[in-house]
Amino acid sequence: MQRAVQRDDRAHLRAGRLSRVLVCAAAVPAVLITAGCSSDSGDSANKDTPAAQRTAGGDTAGKSSPDASPTVAPAAYQKLPDPCGVLAKKTLGDLVPKSKSGKKGKSDDTAARSSCSWTSLDDNGVKGSQFRWLSVSLLRFDSDAARGSGNDQAHSYYTQQLTDAQHVSGAKGTKSQPVTGTGDEATAVRYDLKKKEGAFKQQTVVARVQNVVVTLDYNGAGLAGEKTPDADDLTKDAEKAAKEVIASVSAANGRGQAAGSGDEASASPSKKPSGKASASPSGKASKSASPSASASAKDDEKN
Repeated sequence: MQRAVQRDDRAHLRAGRLSRVLVCAAAVPAVLITAGCSSDSGDSANKDTPAAQRTAGGDTAGKSSPDASPTVAPAAYQKLPDPCGVLAKKTLGDLVPKSKSGKKGKSDDTAARSSCSWTSLDDNGVKGSQFRWLSVSLLRFDSDAARGSGNDQAHSYYTQQLTDAQHVSGAKGTKSQPVTGTGDEATAVRYDLKKKEGAFKQQTVVARVQNVVVTLDYNGAGLAGEKTPDADDLTKDAEKAAKEVIASVSAANGRGQAAGSGDEASASPSKKPSGKASASPSGKASKSASPSASASAKDDEKN
């Protein structure tokens, strides 16, 4: 009887164990399925998240390289020559024969802007007089991240000067022509201008070499009945003088005596960029042909 009870107990225990095994076995697939669904759902969701996109893209989307600071090439020319020394004595003797010396213009920064003018009055008494006036202005631009390269600034100013020279109030018969072999770009503008002293023949040559702009004004008049000078001759003299000034600018910056060209000047740019841009230019192309003849004569007497 006792053995029967023990058998029943053992059978009951085996039945209980088997029941638990079956329950666990049945539960495993459900767990696996649930885990699998959860895994798929998570992958799908993660693919749409920024984190997943960053991972797929090598994390490039999440990183943005800071913008590089804008840079400009350093200005090629770092100084200007003495404005009253840019022309040879022979040239001055041809253009302004009666001038004793040049009159230097005022400047708060001679490395950025300078000028010089000469006046010549050949007084022949009752036979009349020949008057000449010559002016050279130089303006240099430094490269600046905000304003741009010195060359670009100089080109803009060159265009401005040229426009001013072509639209002088009272000018008659204005003509413009390119000047070759003079810096990177150059143009000669000529016109007639009547003043109370007489009829003046005005020539303005605007030239640019790299970051420097040269404006040369040259005019002549026959006063008190003297013959009016030939405009073609005056223009040739002005163009020749402008080439000489450009050569002086190049020489002052160690570029030799030849007039600077874009390719030649770019071959050895200055290694020492300036830290600031030149102040905005205030000078404009001459709006009047020249000072009065009487005032010029007084200047000569003073000189």
